[in-house]
Amino acid sequence: MAAAQAGDRRAYERVLADSVALIRAVARRQGVAHDQLDDVVQETLLTIHRVRHTYDPARSYDAWLAALAGRRAIDGLRRSGRQAHREVGDEVAVALHPDEHDASAESEREQQARRLRAAIDALPPGQREAVEQLGLKELSLEEAAARTGRSTGALKVNLHRALKALRGRIHGDD
Repeated sequence: MAAAQAGDRRAYERVLADSVALIRAVARRQGVAHDQLDDVVQETLLTIHRVRHTYDPARSYDAWLAALAGRRAIDGLRRSGRQAHREVGDEVAVALHPDEHDASAESEREQQARRLRAAIDALPPGQREAVEQLGLKELSLEEAAARTGRSTGALKVNLHRALKALRGRIHGDD
């Protein structure tokens, strides 16, 4: 590495190639999975390239390299842990998210839409009007008030009561 620091390109290539075995050993010792070893090796080699100027030729290259490799291995383990908590395995994802063109999913959506429409139709007239104007037509409070001739406060109260009633009917919280 001292020769590489002095600008010897062949020495630098040789030291990087010879470092791979030690990097792999350190990563395995840290508990890095076999399929993640190459990532740790690559990250460590990039780190060596970025911080090669910090190597002190009076000290052990292997110890310096092992410290770098150990840190990159821990980084890799942390990254894997974060991904494992955020990502869902393929089998579970496929089971939970059926094809959007699946006939049973379409039928389920149609049934839900019919149940929602029936629940809205069963609301008292003022609540039904508030849901239709503010929820379904997505009008602003001012626009809905102008169309219905009711105050924005009355529309808010009716919408709140309607949503509570709909939640109860749809989710069975009556």
